[in-house]
Amino acid sequence: MRLLTSFGGGAAAVLALVTGGSALAQGLEIVGRPVDQGTGFQPAATELARDLQGLDHMILIIITAITIFVTGLLVWVMIRYNQRRNPKPATFTHNSPLEVAWTVIPILILVFIGAFSLPVLFKQQEIPVGDITIKVTGYQWYWGYEYVDEGVAFDSYMIGAPATGGDNRLTPEVSAQLAEAGYSDQDFLLATDTAVVVPVGKTIVMQVTGADVIHSWTIPAFGVKQDAVPGRLAQLWFKAEREGVYFGQCSELCGIAHAYMPITVKVVSQQVYDQWLAAAKEGDFVLSAADVEAYSAVQVASND
Repeated sequence: MRLLTSFGGGAAAVLALVTGGSALAQGLEIVGRPVDQGTGFQPAATELARDLQGLDHMILIIITAITIFVTGLLVWVMIRYNQRRNPKPATFTHNSPLEVAWTVIPILILVFIGAFSLPVLFKQQEIPVGDITIKVTGYQWYWGYEYVDEGVAFDSYMIGAPATGGDNRLTPEVSAQLAEAGYSDQDFLLATDTAVVVPVGKTIVMQVTGADVIHSWTIPAFGVKQDAVPGRLAQLWFKAEREGVYFGQCSELCGIAHAYMPITVKVVSQQVYDQWLAAAKEGDFVLSAADVEAYSAVQVASND
């Protein structure tokens, strides 16, 4: 993991150029960020995401083969049985073997797909015992988080959102807020003032609900998406395998500012998480680049 430590402004700018600019935020590598004009998936950071992406690739191969076969068959029929080459059409109306074939073969294809897709679905829906349980509540238009076993709760707003005094534009003031929080302008509309912080390699159970209308909590790199329905408590789970910053978005149309309630998850080492949790219990919910460096240094010193 590459760390962005507390350099002066000029040194930080040089480091940003060397490491790719916005590749780092809050002392962590940004792993889950949408790419402009991108067409593929975000890097899979959980077993669930790998399963979903593998299933998508398998089905893509199947439907591509079917499309090529059907298109080729149509072209062959148009050429072989057009009026000029076949002036006297056949008069039969049935072909039992062919009808059985085009009934049985699609059934077999669907059974094959189901044999791979149902285990993935069950894995998503069967919620394991979580190492950490977090209740997430969707509001118009921000997210509230509660670490139910730790007594830690905070709200998370998009940097530059109307609720924080912004107007949804990348103004110099918002740009300064992003820089102060350890982000770049490229992270505008994605970065939040606080973030969900979880340790790498631990099972996280999210209890999802809504306070007003239906929202949806989504992290593409984790392969998770769950509607937040008022009056209901749904669950999802994930186990992140890679430290870094991951972005998500409310994925259910929830009102005029629907596009401005992003999600930020920071996956850190167990040592950094423990130190952050202790600070969060004292009311300091922000995990900064300096915190990541300092908390990591604490563990190194204790090992020595």
